[in-house]
Amino acid sequence: MKDTLLLLVAQYGYFSIFGALVLGIVGLPIPDEFLMTFGGYLVSRGQLHYLILVLSGFLGSAAGMSISFYIGHQFGLPLLEKYGGKINVTPDKLTKAELWFKRFGRFAVTIGYFIPGVRHFTAYSAGISKWPFHTFALYAYPGGLVWVLTFTTLGFFMGEHWREVAVTLHKYTLSGVLVLLAGAGIWWAVRRIRI
Repeated sequence: MKDTLLLLVAQYGYFSIFGALVLGIVGLPIPDEFLMTFGGYLVSRGQLHYLILVLSGFLGSAAGMSISFYIGHQFGLPLLEKYGGKINVTPDKLTKAELWFKRFGRFAVTIGYFIPGVRHFTAYSAGISKWPFHTFALYAYPGGLVWVLTFTTLGFFMGEHWREVAVTLHKYTLSGVLVLLAGAGIWWAVRRIRI
């Protein structure tokens, strides 16, 4: 499947990235980071333009998150429990997203982009929790933009080595984000103690 997606991105560029990210964020098993890193590689070869790729990736991820939010908000948990398995949205994965919400609050939507397996469910959970859309957008869209910028830029700078970088990042993203969050928490706590 990865090779087919890479071929589509190489042939149709921005439209493929947009469509793949919409479907991937909604829940289909699409390797989102892999595609964005590959897109960055294509930018390094002059086949795509950096800003247009970032824009199409951001719009695709924002559209996917918005659709997921809408489904969760309008139809709630019963629909996802009944039909979610068809798009890889299982009750177990929704429970994991709920745990992320309890641990990180609204920022779970922002940092959830960087956690494979969580990114796809935070929008559903926010919708089920009946967040106002503007609150959801405030936390979701910046995370999507940073996520797209990160993987596009890595692909651009890694060039021919983009594939190894994408595989390694996919494997260790959760650990890296947890280390960054722990560091931010310690920094915040130290500042609070000094005040």
